[in-house]
Amino acid sequence: MNAADLLILVVDENRIRASIIEAGLREAGHERVVLISEMQGLLRRIEEIGPDVIIVDLENPNRDLVEHLSAISSAIRRPVAMFVDQSDHDMMAAAIGAGVSAYVVDGLRQDRVKAILDMAIARFRAYSRLKDELEETRAALEDRKVMDRAKAILIRSRGLTEEEAHHLIRRTAMSQSRRMADVARAIVSTADLLLGDQE
Repeated sequence: MNAADLLILVVDENRIRASIIEAGLREAGHERVVLISEMQGLLRRIEEIGPDVIIVDLENPNRDLVEHLSAISSAIRRPVAMFVDQSDHDMMAAAIGAGVSAYVVDGLRQDRVKAILDMAIARFRAYSRLKDELEETRAALEDRKVMDRAKAILIRSRGLTEEEAHHLIRRTAMSQSRRMADVARAIVSTADLLLGDQE
């Protein structure tokens, strides 16, 4: 997607400050900018608008509001850049921990908006890649554990070798057009149900 095609949502209760951000975005070639000045029902509004990027400007942030916006940030999985006039370490850590891609203290200037937006998008993409890789690794580890457990059940209940148990799971998966891990889960579930297997 071309940067100019991005739908950018600006959340700011102060319309003057919002206009500074909007002007910076338009100057950088972004035409699709939506402004929201009301924090009430923000998550619902974000879901309705479906922005590609969110910029939040908090003139005088308080911890509850930052935590609320941080929770929204982790729920929507979009790049979020947050401008604040003042902050403390805990507030910043909470925002970044929830997935805010750029947290800028006392940096709201029209000429900086594009650079901060670009940084937020780049950091979000890098973070998303790492998160996806971590989830894939966890899933692969879980699959391996369930495969080992299913093989142990087959070895014990049917007197198979480990290699035979593996081949049986593979043959069953191929004949049923399923993943081996799914067949293994079915074996483990059945054993738990019928035998109370706790291995």
